[in-house]
Amino acid sequence: MILQHRNRILRRNAAIREMVAETQLRASDFILPLFITEGNDVVEPISSMPNYFRRSVDKTVEEVKELWQMGIRSVLLFVKCDDALKDNTGKESWNPDGLMQQSVKSIKDAVPEMVVMTDVALDPYSEYGHDGIVDVKSGYILNDETVEALTRMSLSHAAAGADFIAPSDMMDGRIGAFRKALEADGFSGVGIMSYSAKYASCFYGPFRDALDSAPGFGDKKTYQMNYANRIEAINETLQDVAEGADIVMVKPAMAYLDIIREIANTVTVPVSAYHVSGEYAMIKAAAERGWLDEEKAVLESLTSIKRAGAALIATYFAKDAVRLLHR
Repeated sequence: MILQHRNRILRRNAAIREMVAETQLRASDFILPLFITEGNDVVEPISSMPNYFRRSVDKTVEEVKELWQMGIRSVLLFVKCDDALKDNTGKESWNPDGLMQQSVKSIKDAVPEMVVMTDVALDPYSEYGHDGIVDVKSGYILNDETVEALTRMSLSHAAAGADFIAPSDMMDGRIGAFRKALEADGFSGVGIMSYSAKYASCFYGPFRDALDSAPGFGDKKTYQMNYANRIEAINETLQDVAEGADIVMVKPAMAYLDIIREIANTVTVPVSAYHVSGEYAMIKAAAERGWLDEEKAVLESLTSIKRAGAALIATYFAKDAVRLLHR
């Protein structure tokens, strides 16, 4: 039998496999999430996220300097708000001297070229742990009132020097409201990375430990998406693009590779994906038990996300991945 094609020729050795690889990971593909807390000289381990930490602003700046030297060009900031500052309005979120605003200013002063993205949602500031303002009588999350609060929050981040705001709240109409407000206040150069297809997922647990932002009652299913739905993700994303989103995001990533591909095939703006805390913790836990090789799992997971269509990947493994890629 004469074979016309011997597909294994292109797999013969590592050099050939690398030469013809369809998907290549780079340090600039990664967005590293950072958790920031009050105080000075603080580095707190997060029990459900091994080898990950909450840091005070000064220690965060040190971390960002190291990231820049490694080739990582973007960070996504989250803050752990003091309980005494939490209420049902989220007003601390637009405090010009708040923890997020201080963090943005300090990072941009230290590493001006680092792309700084900021989380926009009320859950870190809410006494109820929800992403929006709660109607106390019904328990329902108020949409338009929340958008007004988040708009003020977004403008304060822009004033502090953020390059992108990253709304993760999933309220209706918020992208259009943010874009309009940014333009009106002279922040036309500030981008929006919208969490366009954010699912109500069980994989967020360790993140909520990190920020003490778990919902105080109920769940987030009235605003985050049903994980059974695909077309809804396309509709949500197209609406965000029409309203002015510069980058769209799918969250989580690993369990939603099909959604990433659907979105990448549909829109012409960059697509990002969030490799979330639960996905991080699963790999860490399995590796600690010797059930899989952590280094191989990290690279395979991140490659699969990029192969699915994500131009950018927010991942807690960013530093590990860069070190592995540079071996």
